[in-house]
Amino acid sequence: MAATPSARDRILDAFEELLIEHGERASTLDAVARGAGVSKGGLLYHFASKDALVEGVLDRLAAQVQLDLERMRAAPAGPVEYFIRTSVSSQSPLDRTIIAVARLAQGANPRARESLQRMQADWLAIIEEAVHDPAVARAVMLLGDGMYYNSALLPSAGAVVASDEDMDRLLEVVADLIERRS
Repeated sequence: MAATPSARDRILDAFEELLIEHGERASTLDAVARGAGVSKGGLLYHFASKDALVEGVLDRLAAQVQLDLERMRAAPAGPVEYFIRTSVSSQSPLDRTIIAVARLAQGANPRARESLQRMQADWLAIIEEAVHDPAVARAVMLLGDGMYYNSALLPSAGAVVASDEDMDRLLEVVADLIERRS
């Protein structure tokens, strides 16, 4: 049986949901408290301001990315395959937090932009280490970003990777690119 999320986690979940569905303007303290099922006082106990909520989501992103980087480094098929396979949005907690932080970045939040840039730089560093070619690493990053964009934002527009066979073929193409550049 899954553990019940803490009030703090419910508040961050509600904040993320509001950011994703309605943007930063609609993500007021009152709306977050309502969405989390806590009183405004309960919200303020955990997060004294909207800035504190933003910091909480950015901290959550950093922790989730750290776990993802560990999984990427330890992936049996290697970091490149891991990155490509996980570049299809699955609405995981990491996916939802990335989208919420992206909404903050769209609102010109410099801390959100820095967090997303750091995330990409960390992924890119692991990919570069695996392929030994900065240009190929950037191509892999851009491929993953495009896959993510299409699956997260345009899911009904015709999937870029519609099946396991599509994914396997795409990974073959990436492996060929890496081999040719080695």
